Formats: sequence, structure tokens, C-alpha cells
Amino acid sequence: YISGMTQGKPPKCSLSTGLTGFGDTAVTLGNGGPVEQAQLARRASQTRLPGMSIASPFDGILEAALYAEDLDAAEAFYGGILGLEKIARVEDRHVFFRVGQTVLLIFNPARTAAGGTNPALPVPPHGAHGPGHLCLRATAPQIATWVQTLETRGVTIEADFHWPNGARSIYFRDPAHNSIEIAEPRLWFDD
Repeated sequence: YISGMTQGKPPKCSLSTGLTGFGDTAVTLGNGGPVEQAQLARRASQTRLPGMSIASPFDGILEAALYAEDLDAAEAFYGGILGLEKIARVEDRHVFFRVGQTVLLIFNPARTAAGGTNPALPVPPHGAHGPGHLCLRATAPQIATWVQTLETRGVTIEADFHWPNGARSIYFRDPAHNSIEIAEPRLWFDD
């Protein structure tokens, strides 16, 4: 998590040789100590094998996952209320939706925790319990329309506010109680 904000603005992420930096803001790692970006870079360079090149930075997220025990309710919400294009469904295991250049994977955690059953596709077991979070990107006018659309369809808006940099976010819940946000891209990226 980010241990602090920089000058009242959300920190902007930058990728450099596969490392995430937050300007002058320290990053708290799983070991609990704040580590400066220079220390991270030094550690990374020390773990590189001679002659080993660094992979290119990623150009986006291909898939994002949420977990829901009731896939019928998830399909009705994401496909019906949010209007996402369903691209796959396997009984009570998962339902997948296209969101721009990303795929939203919604898994039944009870099924995926057991692992896959197809030896040709050895996907490791995974799952989560409790509310997850997903943020969808939209312009300010689109967010205003989404507020009306969600309210008309009986979805309660939990929060609607502007961040210190002026970006608007709204939050609501899916049927599995995952926290869904719609925000302006300028929350994290320059216009």
C-alpha cells in the first residue's frame, strides 16, 4: 500500500525497469519497511544474472479477477446492468466479460480453489473470500450518466466524490459485495 500522499495528490505510478515508484513517496513492502526507489533499483540490479536482460515494462493488464459464489447474479449484474460483453461461461466455475482491452474474470472461489480439471490447461488453484475491488475508467460525462443509470436500476451509490486532483469517483457494490468504482483516468494519469 502507499504509506502517504504527495502534496495532497494521489501518487502517480511510473514503471522503470519493472519497478514501481511513487516519486518522493516511500513504498511499504510486505516486509513492513519503507524502501526508497533507489534501494529497490539497487536490489534488483544485484539479483540480475550476468548477461541477463530486463524484460520490457508491461503495456497494460490483460485480465482482472473478482470472486462471486453466485455466478448467475454476477452475470446478470455485469452483463445486464453494466452492459459488459460476456465472452465465456463455464457452469458454476466462471463467467468472463470484455472491458475494452481487458477481460474481467469472475470466478466462483469454491471451484477455483480446487484447481483445474483439464491437464492440458494446468492453471494453479486460486480464490479469494471477502469483497474485492475493481475500478472501471470513464469520462466525467460518462460517470454522470452511470450515476443515473445505476440509480434507475436500483444500484445504490455508496460514495461519489472528487479526489484532491479533481478526478471523480463513484463506488457501488456488485451482488457478491465487491466494491466497484468508476473513475476518471486523470485520477492516475495526466489528461
